[in-house]
Amino acid sequence: MTHSNSASAAEIDPRQPQRVRHELRRRKLAVQAVEKISPNMVRVTLSGEELAGFASLGFDDHVKLLFPLTGAVGADGEPQFAGRNYTPRRYDAAAGTLVIDFALHDAGPATQWAEQAQPGQSLTVGGPRGSFVIPASYDWHLLVGDDTALPAIARRLEELPEGNRVVVVVEVDSPADKLTFDTRTDASVHWAYRNGTEAGAPDLLSQALRAIDLPKGDYYAWVACESSAAKALRTQLLAEHGAQPQWTRAAGYWRRGVADVHDNLTE
Repeated sequence: MTHSNSASAAEIDPRQPQRVRHELRRRKLAVQAVEKISPNMVRVTLSGEELAGFASLGFDDHVKLLFPLTGAVGADGEPQFAGRNYTPRRYDAAAGTLVIDFALHDAGPATQWAEQAQPGQSLTVGGPRGSFVIPASYDWHLLVGDDTALPAIARRLEELPEGNRVVVVVEVDSPADKLTFDTRTDASVHWAYRNGTEAGAPDLLSQALRAIDLPKGDYYAWVACESSAAKALRTQLLAEHGAQPQWTRAAGYWRRGVADVHDNLTE
């Protein structure tokens, strides 16, 4: 009996996401511009020669930003840093710029840094370690998340080709936090407001999802928010909304009471 090393056409699904690994590097970059794009979102544009060779192929990639801890010095006498995961909002190789959007929340090191960021300051960026590339070839796409997911959602809407249908469900604090998305897609955007209540409860996004008449057909569902809420939403999507496990990606971008978390809840 002979065996073929090549997969048959029936085994190759064009909708199967692909993982791509990148060379892991740290880059010391300079702050080029700072812009407050909503009451709770700061956009920082970084630049520098060390950006050469940067690669981010997936809209929900994450880089590790290293923030200096005031007065903290290690045993070797070197300054200590706090690392936090952030989405590369936009990389422009021609312009040599990398944009990071910061969702402002409890005053941790990232929020403290973003609130005082000024052109000329430096920031060290590590990664991304890899990319998870989700094809566009589904009947439609579902993007669900809270404030921390807004950069990835905005990037996905910006990068998807014309002709794609997208349903977006986003939780923010108030209507003042709404963003205008630049997209060529047929996108319907649904906003849910906390109105001062605590972030991270699953109810708002869960109820908003149930209130929408979702399109028919095969779709890719992407969820990112507080970890326990993301897990509950994934369960709801599979049980109530016809989502397929292999086409459903859920991530905890933060976890209540825990610093520096990125939970993959897909498996």
